[in-house]
Amino acid sequence: MSESTSIVYTLHNECQDCYKCVRRCPVKSIRIQDGHACVITEKCIECGRCVAPCPSHAKRVRNDIDAVKQLISSGKQVYVSLAPSWRASFSCTRRQIIATLKTLGFTGVSETALGAQEVSIETARLLNQKDKGLMISSACPVIVKYIRLYKPELAQYIVPIASPALTHAKLLKKSFGEDAAVVFIGPCIAKKDESDTHKDLIDFSLTFEELKLWLKETDTAVASGDCYGEDFVPSSAYEGNLYPMDGGMNETIKKIGVKNEVHLCQVCSLEAFDLAVESFSPELLKNPVFIEALACAGGCVHGPCISTTLSDANNMSRILCHVKYRETIPTKPEVVVDQNYAPKPVPQKTYSMDEIQDALHRIGKYTPEDELNCAGCGYQTCRDMAKALLDGDAEPSMCVSYMRKIATKKASAMLKSIPSAMVMLDNKLNILEANEAFVKLFVQSDEQESYLSQPQKLVGQPIQGFFEAQKLFSSVLTTAVEEHKENYKYHGKFYDLHVFPIEPTVSIGVIITDITNASRSHEIVAQKAKEVIDKNISTVQQIACLLGEHMVQTETILNTIASEYNTDED
Repeated sequence: MSESTSIVYTLHNECQDCYKCVRRCPVKSIRIQDGHACVITEKCIECGRCVAPCPSHAKRVRNDIDAVKQLISSGKQVYVSLAPSWRASFSCTRRQIIATLKTLGFTGVSETALGAQEVSIETARLLNQKDKGLMISSACPVIVKYIRLYKPELAQYIVPIASPALTHAKLLKKSFGEDAAVVFIGPCIAKKDESDTHKDLIDFSLTFEELKLWLKETDTAVASGDCYGEDFVPSSAYEGNLYPMDGGMNETIKKIGVKNEVHLCQVCSLEAFDLAVESFSPELLKNPVFIEALACAGGCVHGPCISTTLSDANNMSRILCHVKYRETIPTKPEVVVDQNYAPKPVPQKTYSMDEIQDALHRIGKYTPEDELNCAGCGYQTCRDMAKALLDGDAEPSMCVSYMRKIATKKASAMLKSIPSAMVMLDNKLNILEANEAFVKLFVQSDEQESYLSQPQKLVGQPIQGFFEAQKLFSSVLTTAVEEHKENYKYHGKFYDLHVFPIEPTVSIGVIITDITNASRSHEIVAQKAKEVIDKNISTVQQIACLLGEHMVQTETILNTIASEYNTDED
């Protein structure tokens, strides 16, 4: 699959090579090529963490609006499976959201929570049959894919039933016929992967952000008023609406009822899940243990495609206020979708220490002290970065410290190679840095060796202690406009000054070229011309009488040369 057809992809022209997506990606499914980030589709778990933080909005989620429009235009009955977290993204009543979706062409709107209730009933039944061991919820597609790809040894412990969305789709087809089409709408990017791989149940998945975009593009406002007569089909959900929150699934299982020996746990975020299963040995468990695992911290109410100005607490309160509870919950589900979650591990290459060391050398890491582990590249350690280099997923330029060293070396080499004196000054006209030519020109001969061996001694010293042109320097510092001064006379010598801003009002750079020898050559020519005039004035006058204005012009030229010299001398 190419990146252009991926669920999450990069607009390369917009990518600003900041590596923020690499830092945010929990599985490092980002490859940097020529400074641009590419999503590695076969490694991506569609968690969406790289999308919102992208400062240039180069990370995008596949837009399926047109595909859903075509589905509606086909004449099929198309039902919405609406995730219960919709209340966190839309400020309207249930009747208003239903009326709005019907305006877009949907036949009816149903609550995904109906499928969640079926999943909880079946999960409780399986737990009650279990004597001991581990079970992990299958509700979150990100967690499921993460386990299959990166924790394949745990795949066998995923509850062998489909997610609430897929279960709900089956329930809708049972209610309205197998030909009925289903479009899921929710906060989750990974649901697109579920619909891609289960077209028999869910035709397409849209995010809440896509729904908002659709409404904006068609200039459709969210319905207002009572919208009397609109309601969820085939019926409203009850405790299944708890699912979007951390621990919500466990709450539904408790209400259904499980034996006392069953331990219900919950983890919310991939990091929390990693900690929960680190060095975990399920075979040592003495009781049935169920882990409700969600990839997003705070639960689905904090999904990657929910935009709201309200806090998570406010959004959770919105949802909880509308949860209704059944007095009696069936002990047997109406619909079950069996699902086998086979491991599909991402191939992990192993490298020898020599290979890793060679890769570290490519980013200037020659000793353990060089390995800063600053994570600026997006990888937690320099060795992780080295492995990414060997995998072809990273570039040496991603290492900030390495690039800084290269830049420093290049700047140092450039300063040394400049035959002119070069000095950088701060806003107080104190020296920030200077090259050897500056030291040789403006430091007294008996102190030069000391400054050449310890160039840092110059740092912080006022420039006027070595060279005076404060008025010119201050002007460039204030105006941020570079200036060029020719034949600047200082201590009997002539200099060519080029002063330019580095950071406006903060620092300037000065290039000083000694042109004294060139000036002296000019002086000699002028002096010789003056001598010619003085010694031969009478002859010039005689010849001028004979030749007229031609000789007068010669005298004028010689006098011009001499006068130019005198002007320079002044």
